[in-house]
Amino acid sequence: MLIPSNRIAATFERLRQRGEKALIPYIMAGDPSLAETEALVPALEQAGADLIELGVPFSDPIADGPVIQKAAERALRSGTTLRRILRTVTSLRTRTQVPLILMAYYNTIMAMGEQTFCREAVQAGVDGVIVPDMPPEEADVLQEASQANGLCVIFLLAPTSTATRKAHVIERTSGFIYYVSMTGITGAKLRERDSIKRNVRALRKKARKPVAVGFGIATPDDARRIAAFSDGVIVGSALVQTVEARRHDPDFIQAVSRFTANLKAAVSHDVT
Repeated sequence: MLIPSNRIAATFERLRQRGEKALIPYIMAGDPSLAETEALVPALEQAGADLIELGVPFSDPIADGPVIQKAAERALRSGTTLRRILRTVTSLRTRTQVPLILMAYYNTIMAMGEQTFCREAVQAGVDGVIVPDMPPEEADVLQEASQANGLCVIFLLAPTSTATRKAHVIERTSGFIYYVSMTGITGAKLRERDSIKRNVRALRKKARKPVAVGFGIATPDDARRIAAFSDGVIVGSALVQTVEARRHDPDFIQAVSRFTANLKAAVSHDVT
């Protein structure tokens, strides 16, 4: 199930050739406003982000912990919608070619219509979508629409995933595989690194696709340790918490950029 190559594949290949690992920060689009999201994305890229996830706020984010839940609430209060996020991406594409991936719950996509969403997302400049509440076995409609329009659909695997689920994700995911380092919600503390390492190494060998690890990565040291055996590191709650803590400060953008730069420094070299 191949789709046209895009910025995601090109970025992972470029990093592989350099012996680097991908830093993939997550921010909630519209937190604290879409204007600030539009300023943050180029700043994150400048600070070292290789790909960027933009959360689409949803009223019942079942996979997210309290930090991201509160960010979604702030974004919804600021008037953020999926269509407004796509307009923001369109504007961003005049200034940056960093791969942009939406993380959206399926109800949000279904409300727009899968074909309409995939077409308009690609037209805006979105490279991929992660749907945390959509198992690959039930994603035929979305995948057909995504393949018709050239949008990557990135599926999640967890430590508890069955062999059948792993096979489905390996076959169906495009761009990269999102390995959830633990069961539970975002923002929990990272534990059991040895088992994460074993699982990710086995998955990389079997899938022959990039594997990025998310959930529980909060510090440069966490990022460095995970980067040692993965293709990329996803940092969400810790970054969103920085946004929340500093959003009223005059140096808000700089503070988030410094945090991102420290993470990138930790994952820059291949230490496998």
